[in-house]
Amino acid sequence: MIVTLTANPSLDRAISLAAPLRPGQVQTALGGREDAGGKGINVSRVVALAGEDTQAVLPLSADDPYRAVLDGAGITYRAVGVDGHVRSNLTIVDADGETTKLNLPGTALDAAQRQALIDAVVAASAGADWLVLAGSLPPGAGDAFYVDVIRAVRAGSRPPRIAVDTSDAALRAVVAEGAPDLIKPNEDELAELAGIPLDEGVDLVAAVLPVARSLVPARVGAALVTLGAAGAVLVTADGAWAGRPPRIRVVSTVGAGDSSLAGFVLAAARGASPAEALRQSIRYGAAAASLPGTQAPRPLDLPQGDVPVRSL
Repeated sequence: MIVTLTANPSLDRAISLAAPLRPGQVQTALGGREDAGGKGINVSRVVALAGEDTQAVLPLSADDPYRAVLDGAGITYRAVGVDGHVRSNLTIVDADGETTKLNLPGTALDAAQRQALIDAVVAASAGADWLVLAGSLPPGAGDAFYVDVIRAVRAGSRPPRIAVDTSDAALRAVVAEGAPDLIKPNEDELAELAGIPLDEGVDLVAAVLPVARSLVPARVGAALVTLGAAGAVLVTADGAWAGRPPRIRVVSTVGAGDSSLAGFVLAAARGASPAEALRQSIRYGAAAASLPGTQAPRPLDLPQGDVPVRSL
């Protein structure tokens, strides 16, 4: 069982263009789609399509139109009632795969709703293999929200391993106080966390490795750093590995990082070695990037090209 928390879900609207985006002008779109989004929801969708049990926890009002889209996603979920509706995020993708995103802030949580969400995660996580805390935090949650969730879950008798995929102040709080089993930043999020800018043209593997090693295992159990077309780096207490993706045609990178995390926890839950879990993570990320919108890749969508993984 893999449980996910999406504290700030979104209705993801994706629009495809035949030409580059021209700000200030009128353009005709090739098409569009709507998906039940939010990082944790995306992870649960991938896990469900892989045939494994998952439960998604999220704040959601009874009359929110998002429910109909979420029901069509084919995942089991536990909703905590809130005021207001799920935000909408707009993604515009041109023919070259260039992506422009506009994200709204989300519905605010009051103190009672915040606690109810934590309680729901604790209940859902009983007996789970992994808990994935993913995405930005809504107004009212506070920067330490994920830290509070981790502490509440770990107060149980057999807590799951906990992965966190967030950024900015929420990521800094988790690294400082939460001691998660895994974090999944991209190179920019890791650089921001460390306060070290990455110069253009730098060898990303060489640049992120010492930063990740400074966090593992002193602050976090492991770090999975996604690098886009350059692949990913995994650092654990026992070693470090880097892998590169197979060649694909990029359609939309939205949700690719979420699929990478889903591929990793799927493999880890099945007992895969760190190198194999990294390989599976890269395959899932590449598959997501080859699909439009925020579609969740199925096992049949995984690219079959070689994914070389080397020890660092």
